Amino acid sequence: MVKKSILLYLQTINKMRALFIYILFVICTFQTSAQINELGVFLGGINYIGDVGPTDYISPNEPAFGVIYKWNKSPRHSFRFSYFQGAITSKDIDSDVPGRKLRGNSFKNNIMEFSVGLEFNFLDFDLHDNKKATTPYVFTGINHFVYNEIFILNNVSKLDYRHSAFSIPMVVGLKTRLVNKLILGVEVGARYTFTDNLDGSNPINDNFETLRFGNLNSKDWYVFSGFTLTYTFGKNPCFCTK
Repeated sequence: MVKKSILLYLQTINKMRALFIYILFVICTFQTSAQINELGVFLGGINYIGDVGPTDYISPNEPAFGVIYKWNKSPRHSFRFSYFQGAITSKDIDSDVPGRKLRGNSFKNNIMEFSVGLEFNFLDFDLHDNKKATTPYVFTGINHFVYNEIFILNNVSKLDYRHSAFSIPMVVGLKTRLVNKLILGVEVGARYTFTDNLDGSNPINDNFETLRFGNLNSKDWYVFSGFTLTYTFGKNPCFCTK
């Protein structure tokens, strides 16, 4: 099992490295295509929704950070690539559900997420126009993330091995131009995952079958909330239909 988990982890890292190399290639291609690019950071928090602890949907309780790149195809949409990272934690003792308080489980897990998708602006957001601009936006796409496969023993989570899965991001936000080349945004993004074991409630390893609990037919969620600050660069594009 240890060799298998190490091999899986190395394969996942290699995939992520290949994706980052691809992004660099895409950035270079976009730069020569006379498009405006954005590169920046995300700073905020992360929380989890599942079978352990509180059931609050937007309640960041751990810090999170990341990097973002956007290729602005038009004033209304852009292709977005990002890497976010944070630790999710939760305790039954903090829940308002009496059964969870009595159970007393807790866990910690580490999330490393790579995301690709489309960001849509509700209002025109023309980056080569220096006028003040503000717009709400939405983002969705596909995420691939690395996490710990854990199980809970004596009310505390234990590491089995590193694993990876996919999730669907559903992000809403608001952004504005601070100065000529700096864009400030605030966003909340829920991720619907294709795993039910961010919290140790449903370990994949059948050796821990007797330790499974909670709703085994539902998937876990995690939510990134915070601010983005991006710097624009590249030649002014022509936002026109060819």
